[in-house]
Amino acid sequence: MSKEIRQLQPTQLWNKFADLNAVPRASKKEERVIAFMKAFGENLGLETFVDEVGNVIIKKPATAGMENRTTVVMQSHLDMVHQKNNDTVFDFDTQGIEMYIEGDWVKAKGTTLGADNGLGVATIMAILESTDIPHPALEALFTIDEETGMTGAMGLKGGLLEGGILLNLDTEEDDEIGVGCAGGIDVTATRKYTEEETPEFKIGFTIEVIGLQGGHSGMQIHEGLGNANKIMNRLLFDGFENFGLRISEIDGGGLRNAIPRESKAIVAIDAMHENAFLLEMAQISNSIKMELKTTEPDLDITVTKCEAPKTIMDLGIQEGVTRALYASQNGVYRMSADIPDLVETSNNLARVLIKEGNIKIACLTRSSVESAKIDLANTLRATFELTGCEVAFSGDYPGWSPNIDSAILKVMTKLYEDLNGEKPHVAACHAGLECGILGTNYPEMDMISFGPNIKGAHSPDERAQISSVQKYWKFVLEILKHIPEQ
Repeated sequence: MSKEIRQLQPTQLWNKFADLNAVPRASKKEERVIAFMKAFGENLGLETFVDEVGNVIIKKPATAGMENRTTVVMQSHLDMVHQKNNDTVFDFDTQGIEMYIEGDWVKAKGTTLGADNGLGVATIMAILESTDIPHPALEALFTIDEETGMTGAMGLKGGLLEGGILLNLDTEEDDEIGVGCAGGIDVTATRKYTEEETPEFKIGFTIEVIGLQGGHSGMQIHEGLGNANKIMNRLLFDGFENFGLRISEIDGGGLRNAIPRESKAIVAIDAMHENAFLLEMAQISNSIKMELKTTEPDLDITVTKCEAPKTIMDLGIQEGVTRALYASQNGVYRMSADIPDLVETSNNLARVLIKEGNIKIACLTRSSVESAKIDLANTLRATFELTGCEVAFSGDYPGWSPNIDSAILKVMTKLYEDLNGEKPHVAACHAGLECGILGTNYPEMDMISFGPNIKGAHSPDERAQISSVQKYWKFVLEILKHIPEQ
């Protein structure tokens, strides 16, 4: 289907996106895409270099007549979230994304599409390669590892860039101009536990939670989507309370920035409770499905008899951990009191892995208020420490404070209205953009974020709207024409 994608308008953008999507580019595994981008810049004869952390910077002089305009930094991140459906056979380390067109949308076959932030990268590539697009002097900044720590933005040193305006192309609503974002921090709870031999009178069951939509743990955290880890814990808690269920292992969720779609547990119960247990699980499963019928119509919960596991968790630790998971905040914690409809603070209970004597629980806490972010992180820390877990904070990054007086915001707002006959939605978002981090070393840079419509980011349902990409491309070209003088 790559050929059909390449024929879409604007062809220069979609061709670059197809080229990029042929290159594996998981977070923290960006070696190939770094080399790809470096070769791209060098083949164009442009000044190209890779900084000490792996960010790629390509500089292009202004076109004729634009030399006196402010230098613009165009920025997107090279890495993408790698998620696939359980029944999809795909190797992200060796295969390029398999795309197809469905109506007005470009999708991928059972995997994430990489439109986040591949469409931004492709936009910049198309402009760097162009010979007929007017623009001021450009500095293309391609950062690494945005999705799992923002270490590229954090490692970018001051003095490498001279631009006075930064266009971040990582927003996913085409009528939105972003002027602020949330900061984030990873909260990880770990501990060891003693495994006990499973008594002979117990039988085994596999419990699976599948069919949830998943999605972006920032932009979609307010949508009431199901969290597989919370649903699974509810089932396990009920099973223990009523039938003395014992846990052998749990494997739920994946990446911190993706709402968990699936979870699997292997458990043991007394054989005498088999029929009552199955009836209870069916009843609570139906209740959960009814609660989530609007947002999660494809939710499926299965309880299947299996061989009894050889070992189960220490009882006291099992009780503590299941209670901590029940108590841990998931979803919206507080809405902004200053910006209508903006989530201020949230948490995503992203990963629960309990197996072979080890517990790991991973969360991503976000907030546009730094003190609230730390407060919620400490709430989670206290919850898990009460169970004997060690809790570590990592990957802390700042938010981006809105600047409503931004000069480039005023230019872009007028251009958007002239092009589309309506005003854009000027807003902060609950996602983690790199602007806040970049601003620490470039505090005088005027920053803005925008992009085309992308739905279902961070999940295999990710899709990019073709008509929106066309609208966005026209907007990009007009912005570059109207960059103010220095």
